[in-house]
Amino acid sequence: MIDVMLVDDQEMIRVGLRTIIDAHPGLRVTGQAADGLAAVRAIDQAPPDVVLMDLRMPGVDGVEATRRIRRRHPPAQVRIVVLTTFDQDENVLAAIKAGANGFLSKGVGPAELTQAIVEVYDGGGALSAKAAGAVIGHVADDNSLPVDPEAERLLGFLTDRERDILRAAMTGLDNQQIAGDLFISPLTVKTHINRAMAKLGVSDRAGLIALAYRAGVRV
Repeated sequence: MIDVMLVDDQEMIRVGLRTIIDAHPGLRVTGQAADGLAAVRAIDQAPPDVVLMDLRMPGVDGVEATRRIRRRHPPAQVRIVVLTTFDQDENVLAAIKAGANGFLSKGVGPAELTQAIVEVYDGGGALSAKAAGAVIGHVADDNSLPVDPEAERLLGFLTDRERDILRAAMTGLDNQQIAGDLFISPLTVKTHINRAMAKLGVSDRAGLIALAYRAGVRV
């Protein structure tokens, strides 16, 4: 059973998320918080497996809460998925830097939400197509990201096929779409992405895309 904590200042959203999550046989909501500070305190008391974190909240927002959680709890202990509207949030890149493991739109469907929680718990990174586009846009527009020599060096360890798949992922395509474009199976795509993440020392798809931009890769 995967323990999930909900962090959102809107009770209506928390109620809706809880209804979806508790209906899944492998998931259960074990905690809720209406702001970042309360979330940090609750997680210190009883760390969940996965946190669904809103970005925009009064007081301590989702970015700062993610940063504080990461200081106390490594990704292997607590995974964090940011829920955002994306058409308004300019803090996506900051959340990546703070240690978020995945990004989903608040408009995501129940099946995609529960699947994302399971994938993140298993060590993957949830990044919906809409979320990928937002991450790409924020990273690309961030002038504070000069080419990082260390990121460039790490990228040199990737095979040509891993680079091709990385570039496709940077355009916001999911595994199924990448597989169709490259005439390979979705499982092969997933394998290459996992190998690329291992080589680059990142734990999720969002981190993979961010590191590629830091290395100077553009699409």
